[in-house]
Amino acid sequence: MLLELAEWLARDIRTFNVFTYITLRTVLAAMTSLVISFVIGPWMIRKLTEMKIGQSVRDDGPQTHLVKAGTPTMGGALILTSVVVTTLLWGDLSNKYMWTVLLTTIGFGAVGWVDDYRKVVHRNPKGLSARAKFFWQSVIALVAVSYLAYQANLPQQTELIVPFFKTVAIPLGVAGFIILGFFVVVGTSNAVNLTDGLDGLAIMPTVMIASALAVFAYVSGNVVFAKYLNFPYIAGSGELCVVMGAIAGAGLAFLWFNAYPAEVFMGDVGALALGAALGIVALIVRQEIVLFIMAGVFVVETLSVMIQVASFKLTGKRVFRMAPLHHHFELKGWKENQVVVRFWIITMMLVLFGLSTLKLR
Repeated sequence: MLLELAEWLARDIRTFNVFTYITLRTVLAAMTSLVISFVIGPWMIRKLTEMKIGQSVRDDGPQTHLVKAGTPTMGGALILTSVVVTTLLWGDLSNKYMWTVLLTTIGFGAVGWVDDYRKVVHRNPKGLSARAKFFWQSVIALVAVSYLAYQANLPQQTELIVPFFKTVAIPLGVAGFIILGFFVVVGTSNAVNLTDGLDGLAIMPTVMIASALAVFAYVSGNVVFAKYLNFPYIAGSGELCVVMGAIAGAGLAFLWFNAYPAEVFMGDVGALALGAALGIVALIVRQEIVLFIMAGVFVVETLSVMIQVASFKLTGKRVFRMAPLHHHFELKGWKENQVVVRFWIITMMLVLFGLSTLKLR
């Protein structure tokens, strides 16, 4: 909206041309979503508290978590509200990639909202059944990925780019792209959700990864930088910087309320949506492998659950004291803040390693 207004004003006042630059709008998007979250955050937390939308805590988990019972959840709605409003304000409303990411994020957020609502309002501990949740995630992901596949008009838009090599790219074709995209979007969404178990644990890595993906989106959407760095040029993908900037800003503001001891939890409505956003952006800019690297904490958390379940079913024994992995370290004696900060540090290192692929080719 504001972009169209700036373009209209720029016809008479050239100063407004500055608002057409993606870099400035990305910064403004981050600041706007930050302010929106700070302004409506306290009000939303009060409303969630009044509605008694409180988090339930696992009886078999760390005993230190029992004090968290009743803490307002579904706080991810705060992030989604800020991101959507900010993107509509600063984004190019004619950009197909921006709408693909935005609608996918909202769709996954809706699935998470239904799950959270059933758990905390209807007091149904199972929430949305695993089968129903996976079904709707699959439908949304397949629609989004299929749209991207059939919109692709260049071979590099459906190739799997292998980092650290200048000329290594695996042709996937439409079918291969759709299959890969499905696993990237759904997998990332659920990985973030599994990681969201400690105060601030999931949101800060999400902010860091979103910020890095904004860099990749800018490079992919700029014909000069894409050619210089030997990246596939994806026309229009630069606009995703605005969405990632909005997520980074809203995420930092949410961390203000979610830092230990948390005043509000993200819930599935936030975790599923943010994970899907990261996955679909990585898919558009053709950086799925780099996402896998940068989201190493999310990946390991997911693998720990898979290994735990497989081991218990096959042998009757558990590999970890508790899954996901962050609970394992808690039961080993690490304090919650130690687990969170150490996982942040690991993510920061992985994100920097992922960013190094921009040049190391």
